[in-house]
Order: sequence, then structure tokens, then C-alpha cells
Amino acid sequence: MSEPQTVTITAATVIKLPRGVRLHEDPVRKQMVLLAPERALALDEIAVVIVKALDGVRSLDQIADGFAQDFGAPKDQVLADMISFAQEFANRRMLEIVS
Repeated sequence: MSEPQTVTITAATVIKLPRGVRLHEDPVRKQMVLLAPERALALDEIAVVIVKALDGVRSLDQIADGFAQDFGAPKDQVLADMISFAQEFANRRMLEIVS
């Protein structure tokens, strides 16, 4: 079996949901999940906000800038958290790197 492919996520990375992956509200658990073929990941409120912002147009840096202003948080910390989140989900093939 081959090793999973790892991509490098940076502040300049532009990301979107790949074809076949979508946000879905699980009515039984009353929780948002990220659905992909044959798998699902439960998301907390912060993850939902991040996933909704990944539009395939703006870079993580641009999105983090908006979040920092909206939530009154240090941009560097927001960006570091977003890169970590995106890296984990991209490694699981739940996010697609646009550029």
C-alpha cells in the first residue's frame, strides 16, 4: 500500500471543496458534517465557518484577515490555525488545492 500524498499548505494557498464533498446538516445529531464518498467528518462551529469560507478564490491569508477582523483575534494565530486545519483536511482528501 502506498503512503498517502501530503501537500504543503501556505498562507498563499487557495482551497475549495472537491467534487463530491459537501457540507450537510445531520438532522439526527443536529450537527454539521463534511460528507465525502464513503466517509463523513463531524465539524464543530469553527470548522463550519472555515469550510464555508473556502471559496476557491481567496487565499488562506485573505480569509484569515477577514476572520481576524470579524472575531477580534490576532491574524497570525488565525492563519496558523487555518493552515493546520487545511493541512489535516487536505491530507484526508476532503479539500482541494486550487493554487
